[in-house]
Amino acid sequence: MKRTVCTYCSMLLVAASLSCVTSCSPPNDGRGQKSLLDYVDTRVGTSPSITHTAGTFGKSTEEYGQTLPAVLEPNGMNFWTPQTRDTEQKCIAPYYYVDSLLQGFRNSHWIVGGCTQDYGSMTLMPLSTTLRLQPEARATRFSHQEEKTTPAYYSVSLLDEGIQAEMTARSRSAIFRFTYDKAGKGYLVVNPNSDEGEGYIAVDTVNNQIYGYNPVHRIYQGWGKPAGYSGHFVVGFRKKITDFGTFKGDSLLPHTARMEKGAQIGAYIEFDVEAGEEVLVKAASSFTGPTEAMLNLIAEIPHWDFEQTHKELNDIWERQLSSIEVETDNLADKEKFYSAFYRASFLPHTFNDVDGTYPAFATGTPIQQLPAGETYYEDYSMWDTYRALHPLVNLLFPTKGGDMMQSLVHKYEQGGWLPIFPCWNSYTAAMIGDHCIAAIGDAYIKGIRNFDIAKAYEGMRKNAFETPSNPAEYKDGMGRRALTSYLEYGYIPLEDGVPDAFHTKEQVSRTLEYAYDDFVLAQVAKALDKPEDYQALMQRAANYRNVIDPRTGYAQGRHADGTFLNDDNAFNFARFITEGAPCHYTWYAPQDPYGLMECMGGKDNYVSKLDSMFSEGRYWHGNEPCHQVAFMFNYAGQPWKTQRAVRHVMETEYLNAPGGLSGNDDAGQMSAWYMFAAMGFYPVCPGTPYYMLASPSFPSFTLNLENGNVFTVKAGNASEKNIYIQSAKLNGKPYTRNYITHQDILDGGVMEFVMGPEPNKEWGARPEDCPPDVMK
Repeated sequence: MKRTVCTYCSMLLVAASLSCVTSCSPPNDGRGQKSLLDYVDTRVGTSPSITHTAGTFGKSTEEYGQTLPAVLEPNGMNFWTPQTRDTEQKCIAPYYYVDSLLQGFRNSHWIVGGCTQDYGSMTLMPLSTTLRLQPEARATRFSHQEEKTTPAYYSVSLLDEGIQAEMTARSRSAIFRFTYDKAGKGYLVVNPNSDEGEGYIAVDTVNNQIYGYNPVHRIYQGWGKPAGYSGHFVVGFRKKITDFGTFKGDSLLPHTARMEKGAQIGAYIEFDVEAGEEVLVKAASSFTGPTEAMLNLIAEIPHWDFEQTHKELNDIWERQLSSIEVETDNLADKEKFYSAFYRASFLPHTFNDVDGTYPAFATGTPIQQLPAGETYYEDYSMWDTYRALHPLVNLLFPTKGGDMMQSLVHKYEQGGWLPIFPCWNSYTAAMIGDHCIAAIGDAYIKGIRNFDIAKAYEGMRKNAFETPSNPAEYKDGMGRRALTSYLEYGYIPLEDGVPDAFHTKEQVSRTLEYAYDDFVLAQVAKALDKPEDYQALMQRAANYRNVIDPRTGYAQGRHADGTFLNDDNAFNFARFITEGAPCHYTWYAPQDPYGLMECMGGKDNYVSKLDSMFSEGRYWHGNEPCHQVAFMFNYAGQPWKTQRAVRHVMETEYLNAPGGLSGNDDAGQMSAWYMFAAMGFYPVCPGTPYYMLASPSFPSFTLNLENGNVFTVKAGNASEKNIYIQSAKLNGKPYTRNYITHQDILDGGVMEFVMGPEPNKEWGARPEDCPPDVMK
């Protein structure tokens, strides 16, 4: 049974734990050394791209990196962010660097780096001059030069209000400190960000709080059923109220305590301030109810000590970032790396309350209860993140990785199908593939065991072998699109319209992605001693061959009668390809590069086509289907070309500046790619224990692993010019393989590279030095 507590009792508990407030101090690691947070610029990706994306395909279709300068716990519930735009509409983030006016501070659930929508959020704003209600009307000028931004702390001067605003937080809650320059009236305005005109807000003058909710909806059609739950919030303060009210649009309703179900609703309080006075405000949220929001606040910030919470969050981030200790004199590279680490620490995010409650997946209304110590995660931008983000979590934080996989198991148990692209705690019809299988399989193959693999396998197998019989389930994003055709033909023919909310074709891309997912599921079947499933799935893992046109060696649309299109379209965007051209998706056979060589007519043709991806400007880093391409020279015994290509991408697609991302960050995938690339290894095929070696860019870095072991990589002479591996040693012994295993890293030790300005074409070039053929 859920615990309940009245709002009045909740506030008494908070009031009983008041403590003094101390002044703000710059972050450090507790030893007087520079904090790793000082290397993080949280604003990277919030401005239009200034990076160079060479070639035919130009820049990403999305102008911004769609990131946030947020204060948050790693993978926490709320992303506490300054707000420059008040909408929760698709593809509009709460903050953009190019905006000059600040509207307030939001508890965002934006799928950071994506192009979806925010949901269940509220915004609060302090004022001092006049009471202004709507976000655009109350917006104030601010200066980026006066912003102080770290993952644990944000401050800014609200120039038109004469207020210095500061913010720090925990996962579900935040504390704000607003310092007023002048004596006079002060105001706090709060509004739920409901674009659809639904929601509720109330002022409790007895307990000094504002509370309410913002229903979670999908603003556009076709992304599954309505969410069926709300983002609840509570805002507490200690000032004596001199006036209060609510509003709807521009209509002010003084002394009215409640407002609901209307567009642009909100509430305000008025109070007196002295010059230099610090006004403290606390806020928290929940996806289950107002009582839980209050309990979250009591559990996480039971006091009024801004600096205590600041220190707690600072320490949390120091532990997160220090899992990788980078040594280099190149400040720019260090800043890019740790800024990427920050962006790779948003998603998926915590969804449950401190007591373990959360709304059930897909339905939203029944409340679920987690076992003690478990966290339920949500917002898996899975088409993007299974490639590098989840492998990064599995490497650095395997216990958290297991919890993330168990959350997917819960979604299967509650919804009946393993989701394809779970967001807003529901099924969606977004994107393609079946990559929860890839993420779960990667975790299990890499030894993560703190999730229910039997139940997970049940859900994975259902997705791979069954099709929803209920058309409504199919429409809402359950099961694999076009699975019937895929099983009948071994590919999805062009005649199959692939009914979907947005993606009505994409037959070739779906075929390629399903074949990879089948391969990963086969590895799990083998590990669980299910030989019949293993054999069937491994046969399906070769289905990628069915959409590689033997006449050209490129992916091509194919009819139900077996004939390929005759169009000369390898380098043009095509409807049977997802977000790209056939030349991009041709390389989407990470489970079988050696078989792909056969389809292309041999290794020489394979290498020639790989070369052309870079020499002819066909590589497109701004979208995920190309992310493994630069590392695939290793399979052909030419790892020096991987070293060159990866370094080039790192240098041209990433800058530590607001416009420093070539495309949107896609829930941290772009940043996780950079982290792996900078460390010099990459998981080309998640679901296998192999990483392709590239070009380590730091003289030294250390992985402080969760199992207590330490893995150190030293790259002697590494620099912008010395990008090529001359020789390598692993634990003092000569090492010639152009890949490394997951277990090699987990065992700890030292890997040493000698780097140089010219390629050593002999190192890693022998067939026995190339990655194993995992299809055999």
